[in-house]
Amino acid sequence: MPHGLLQWGEEFFWRRSLELSSDPTPARGPGPSIVQGGFEPCLLTVLRLSTGAVVGSVDSTKRWRKALARTGCLPRAVELACATSDGLKQGDELIALVNAAADAGDLHSAQALADSIPLRGPQDRAMVDLVAAWARAGERDRAVALAERIRYPHHWGTAWAGLAKALVDRGDVEDALRFAARADDEVRSYVFDGTGEVLAVLVEVTAAAGDQVRAAALADRVEDFARSRNRKPGSRRPSLAAVLAWEALDGDLDRIDTLLRPAPDRGGRHEAGEAGVVEAVLAWIPPSGCFLKAQDLARVLDAVAEADDPDVALALADRAERLLDTNLGSDIGPDLNLLRMSVTRLLARFGEVERAMAVLEVSGPDECAARQALIVEELAHSGRTDRAEAIARAIADDETRSRALIAVVRALAGRGDPDRAEAVVHLITDEWARGEALVAVVRALAGRGETVRAEALTHSITHRATRARALVALAELSEPARARRLAAQVVLVDGWGAAMPVLERIAPRAVAVIVDQLMA
Repeated sequence: MPHGLLQWGEEFFWRRSLELSSDPTPARGPGPSIVQGGFEPCLLTVLRLSTGAVVGSVDSTKRWRKALARTGCLPRAVELACATSDGLKQGDELIALVNAAADAGDLHSAQALADSIPLRGPQDRAMVDLVAAWARAGERDRAVALAERIRYPHHWGTAWAGLAKALVDRGDVEDALRFAARADDEVRSYVFDGTGEVLAVLVEVTAAAGDQVRAAALADRVEDFARSRNRKPGSRRPSLAAVLAWEALDGDLDRIDTLLRPAPDRGGRHEAGEAGVVEAVLAWIPPSGCFLKAQDLARVLDAVAEADDPDVALALADRAERLLDTNLGSDIGPDLNLLRMSVTRLLARFGEVERAMAVLEVSGPDECAARQALIVEELAHSGRTDRAEAIARAIADDETRSRALIAVVRALAGRGDPDRAEAVVHLITDEWARGEALVAVVRALAGRGETVRAEALTHSITHRATRARALVALAELSEPARARRLAAQVVLVDGWGAAMPVLERIAPRAVAVIVDQLMA
């Protein structure tokens, strides 16, 4: 494990390492001076100058293809995607562009691109996504016609299930059930690896439509499919966990309890009679613990953690702790740690701090501090900021304490209390972490209209990459003229790449300008 990863956690460790590698922004850097004398810069000219010295390549513009598709430059994005020589990779790139254009509301261009994909496999996958997109846009007939055009049988059930889900979300219950039945017919006639996922979607659709009996029957089939096709826990797909979470939130824990029971002992040796040799051999295999493994239950816990139902959450935590205590999932060592982390997060989110600390096995003070930071993050996320701050202040390690306090600042700022959030920032000893926390304060101040105060705070952030992110957060919530000026500051502080998150909204042409400069 890299040094510092335990203290900072996945989110902050890599970002901090990258941003510390850049030079600190000078105290009187170019940001404020760009507006001296009332000068309003031409943002596109600033971008051209900033990219002029960059050597461009197809790979360096990969992350801009979707941006081009979202800003009305789909043909240019397709041109760049087709520059790759790998046909399969090209298909994946084109599918991504189809979805980017569809997400931006340009369904007709997305459809034209899908129709032009030369390989039928990628074309089918793009059409499956567009079926749901057309239905969400209210174009049911077009979605149905497109679903009828899909060639390969293993995509049929997915397409009709996606159509049914889009329709039930729009309140069209009758048609949703009709297309759910069509999807069910398809997966009955053609079973494939994704059958469990299709059935899980149909459970959600039929339950939302009020047919609980049908939903329960479909849930049974998800379990049957998991048992028959995904015996190895490492390769088991998440459809079973999705159904278990749905049932748990509906107050039904029977299936989870059944799956957590140890497999029955098959008894002694059997003679190979009418049952055959295979059955006789199976009789010798010892029980392998419960069918529901650590990875499955971790997925259920993570799904339930997002719902505000402490009774269900704590009941599932009880079961997870018993699974850990009995070691019935010990044949998957790494997944046991995954389950420990999931149950810890769940308990902390619902205020069970002592139980959360008891679940995790710690081997030293650094690991203990990291576990405390994890608990602080969950407490803050659930709104228990007073207790989160108290635990964070008590963490002995400076870096881990800084990480925990960032979580408190974010929670306070996100709940509309930037003044208290800014006060907590002053408790952070690490210089980079103070800047990271101030990004959340800047966003909160801008959200309530205090843009002058927010911009002043950005100038107090030392590291240029962190400062640029704060300016982007401010620009995203500013009126267009101010946003363009702030975006120009971002470019001068940390380059055109840092400004891209906000440019699509305030200057859509900027994406094409950057790509043209890179490819020149």
